[in-house]
Amino acid sequence: MDKALLERIWKTHQTAEFLPSHASISKLLEDLLSMMFPQLNEKKFTNIEDLKAFSQKIQADLLSILKKLEYSMIDDADSVLEQFNKELSNVYSILLYDAHSIVKGDPAAEDVDEVIRSYPGFYAISVYRIAHIFHKMSIPYLPRILTEFAHEKTGIDINPGAKIGRGFCIDHGTGIVIGETAVIGNNVKIYQGVTLGALSVAKEMARSKRHPTIEDNVVIYSGATILGGNTVVGEYSIIGGNVWLIKSVPAHSRVYHRSQIDISNSEFKQIYTNIDCEPSEVLLKKIV
Repeated sequence: MDKALLERIWKTHQTAEFLPSHASISKLLEDLLSMMFPQLNEKKFTNIEDLKAFSQKIQADLLSILKKLEYSMIDDADSVLEQFNKELSNVYSILLYDAHSIVKGDPAAEDVDEVIRSYPGFYAISVYRIAHIFHKMSIPYLPRILTEFAHEKTGIDINPGAKIGRGFCIDHGTGIVIGETAVIGNNVKIYQGVTLGALSVAKEMARSKRHPTIEDNVVIYSGATILGGNTVVGEYSIIGGNVWLIKSVPAHSRVYHRSQIDISNSEFKQIYTNIDCEPSEVLLKKIV
């Protein structure tokens, strides 16, 4: 390798922060999830003392990671660990509620065990909720590293700063993007390819609310894009597939995209001659 390049790289090594490795953070995450959910654990604990010992190992590993961040980025690793433990109990209860909501909302789901063991949506939600604890405490790097593990594994990108209520149901999930300042209420269901994004990516807007608010009991179908910090989707609304939405809609609304179908194969064209197709547009209807 070129000597000048090595010298440049060496300089970055001298000034870089000493951070925990991605491998150690990933191992911590998988241990934590397998402790909370036996469906993800190959080991069966024979008694509560075994479980307690495994929990203590996780605590020690987390403290070690926080200590590596402590030198330059956080004030007190021990207090962060204490606060995390307080928050984790509530997160565990919410995740169980999420799992039951997915079973209720997905006809293909057999039971909670299947959801926890195999559903990418539940995995992404679980990692987000853990990462969000650290985000609320302003811990650097760690929240985003955690959610990027889930992003890589599931194709679901949830920023740890988003605020998401109970009973969150992700169906399929691939390609979902939820931005940092998005607010999602309780019992919301989202399908694959949905984007809750920003109208502008200007850096000066970093501290403002850039992503939409989704109120309680909303369903958003695949491919929908909802943008803007002032955009609010009212409760009990349904957002149809492929909708592009940049304005608020009231509660109990139905928003859908009507597209034109053009069949060029003459053999099948006659089948579709009676289909009423309008030019592409977004229609808003009040649900009666």
